[in-house]
Amino acid sequence: MIITSTPLRISFFGGGTDYPVWYREHGGAVLATTINKCCYITCRKLPPFFEYHSRISYSKVENVARNDAIKHPSVRSCLQFLGIKDGVEIHHVADLPARTGLGTSSAFTVGLLLGLYALKEQMRDKHALAADAIHVEQDLLREAVGSQDQVSAAYGGFNRINFHADGGIEVRRVLTAKHRLAELEQHLALYFTGFSRTASEVATEQVKMTPHKKKELDMMLQLVNEAEAIISSPNRSLDEFGRVLHESWQIKRTLTQKISNANIDEIYEAGVSAGALGGKLLGAGGGGFMLFFVPPERREALRMRLRKLLCVPFGFSNRGSHVVVYEPEEVYDKSLASERCVVYAQDD
Repeated sequence: MIITSTPLRISFFGGGTDYPVWYREHGGAVLATTINKCCYITCRKLPPFFEYHSRISYSKVENVARNDAIKHPSVRSCLQFLGIKDGVEIHHVADLPARTGLGTSSAFTVGLLLGLYALKEQMRDKHALAADAIHVEQDLLREAVGSQDQVSAAYGGFNRINFHADGGIEVRRVLTAKHRLAELEQHLALYFTGFSRTASEVATEQVKMTPHKKKELDMMLQLVNEAEAIISSPNRSLDEFGRVLHESWQIKRTLTQKISNANIDEIYEAGVSAGALGGKLLGAGGGGFMLFFVPPERREALRMRLRKLLCVPFGFSNRGSHVVVYEPEEVYDKSLASERCVVYAQDD
């Protein structure tokens, strides 16, 4: 029995420059942190006494006769990538819902890969784990996703992640006092807009438009430097961080027409009018969670103004994907799998 815990993330600046189509030519960078909301994956080798070969439980339940019949794309591809043909049982639960801009899909892939490596009695360092997840999502699944979510999920912490033109990825922990990050945390409020979307659909449009948005993406890249400087400089007001966040959101929302909409704009304007200095929609866009930077003394006013939306408390977390339970189980004779197929008249 293996249980992994993998953090979700909040991306502050640089989103869009982490797509290979961009950073392979221009380089990219993001400023992001993981939070104390996670996804949990339980996996084990399934004893050969059930009428199905593997069982996958998420928002749906799949009982399949062979692993290549699994419909969940990430599960199927991770098993194929690691060459796992044995029967497995995999369960997924999370603190927050999927498709809401918090990197849930990549956290799932990272956590699943870590658990499957543990099943194979293999270890994987953070860099290799992130690289494997990027390979699964971008190369095997052909999804229009960037490379920051997998890195944040694997490493954890408040980081600047640099993406180099040669494909290299560098993770630099933001160096600042703990009380500085605690103060920033107190200025942030996370609201669920209630509009769910599939990130890849929004991202596909953004990837398509990337070659035509060089000016905007260059500006967003420069704001990563500015925001990092604000956090790292104890003499600078954190209010500057909020204003830069506002500037970045104004640029990001112009990248494609699918990133924002009338409802999102209305929520953002309501937040600003209540005292927020800035904010952004998290993830690819189109819906999900909206982050506001608001002075603590204006927090209650913001809450009252957005009282129809769910406010989700959170804190920063330094832990990346990790194994929380590792209990090796009995190894069954492989001939039992063949006997099961005969008993249940399955195709092997």
